[in-house]
Amino acid sequence: MKLVVFDCDGTIVDSQAGIVLSMDHAFSAMNLVPPARAATLSVVGLSLPEAISVLAPDLDRASRAELAEIYKSAFRELKHDPAESEILFPNAKETIAQLALRDDHLLGVATGKSRRGVDRLFQREGWHESFATIQTADDHPSKPHPSMLLRAMLETDTTPDLAVMIGDTTYDMEMARAAGVAAIGVAWGYHEVAALKDAGAHLIIERFEDLPDAIERALGMERCEA
Repeated sequence: MKLVVFDCDGTIVDSQAGIVLSMDHAFSAMNLVPPARAATLSVVGLSLPEAISVLAPDLDRASRAELAEIYKSAFRELKHDPAESEILFPNAKETIAQLALRDDHLLGVATGKSRRGVDRLFQREGWHESFATIQTADDHPSKPHPSMLLRAMLETDTTPDLAVMIGDTTYDMEMARAAGVAAIGVAWGYHEVAALKDAGAHLIIERFEDLPDAIERALGMERCEA
């Protein structure tokens, strides 16, 4: 069985508006200057504590923890406004449904989201039965540490030569390389295509519907661990 592992934010769903608004609110609530939009989007994919550390390296641990809690509260509040809901990228739903129906594929998720955030998305889309393994920031070190992919392969009895990671950030590509699995970068996410290639992407796709063919191509390429 082949294991196809997806990142969430920036890969399956476009949640940048909510992420930026929530981060701006958190910094402002603590009388700090909010980071630039590009800076906030550059840390999408990291676990929240790691992202806060990157954006506010001079804060002490207690202040970073407080900042993270304010961010989480603001992000949850935005979920009550349909205008700020996570929006699926074009053809994401159809392509995932197509892959889930194949008897030679298992689907997984490896994301910096919390388990609560993934459950909320999967409940909305009816995806709980489609994914064989779900790895979140709640239980693992932040990307690009390979822990999420290693656990996903363990849970599905899959070997690296049969696994592929799909993501929009350099953290996803570096995580895949560290785990020895194929890496497919998506051009519609939060990091530039050139950066994805430099980080080890084996292929870049421009449209979600190109993914099934890209999976087969990527799994046929030679790769090695970092």
